[in-house]
Amino acid sequence: MFTPTERTRLREALIEAAHDDPEVVGAALVGSAAAGREDVWSDIDLVLQIARDADPDAVAARWTDRLYREGAADHLDVIAGGVLYRVFLLASSLQVDLSFWPEDEFRGTEPEFELLFGTPQPSTSPKNPDVGHLVGMAWLYALHARSAIARSRTWQAVMMLDHLRDQLLALACVRFDLNPHHGREADRLPADLLAGLADAHATSTSVTDLARSHRRLLDLFAAEVAEHDAALATRLSSPLHALALLPGAA
Repeated sequence: MFTPTERTRLREALIEAAHDDPEVVGAALVGSAAAGREDVWSDIDLVLQIARDADPDAVAARWTDRLYREGAADHLDVIAGGVLYRVFLLASSLQVDLSFWPEDEFRGTEPEFELLFGTPQPSTSPKNPDVGHLVGMAWLYALHARSAIARSRTWQAVMMLDHLRDQLLALACVRFDLNPHHGREADRLPADLLAGLADAHATSTSVTDLARSHRRLLDLFAAEVAEHDAALATRLSSPLHALALLPGAA
């Protein structure tokens, strides 16, 4: 595994490379390093501002070559808001996130934004997921969990129940004004809420245990929806009750 010293060395080398790259006109750190709460598990998050007359694909390719020379084993691309986020996995298990921002779009999108150089646009805050969408995805996963359990497709049921729990966590984070993205602040939710989710977790792949988990999650889901939208909770009461009627549910 990488050491904090190795991570610091690589981050400093990447920052120096950004300064030296004529097609990179700005850079910033984001994440735990920018927030001053880096620990031994933290990764590297570097935001690059690409000159408006540069070819973004060529810049990304050049930086990708550099990361492979530094020991990358693979990378994953995520496109969000027209910005390329290229996530690298190094042989040491260090994660390096590079994002390539058009010059006129370069800005902070989260509180942790440490400008290294360049001129950013005014910061924006990430939008919370739409509550209606989270609710809809939750009952959809609950539907598929029910049919999977009834058909004894236990691993499909496990997956669907996990997805249902994820939607519940996101809904609760939105309610308590915590970061709902990727579970970043889920551990800060109230202890009783987390205890309920822990109790609802299936401890085996038996149909009986999966059915019990399904029933418990539906109860928690109904309660969470009521916290957000009482009228919607009323409309969902009947179908959620029907969903819970599975053999083996305690």
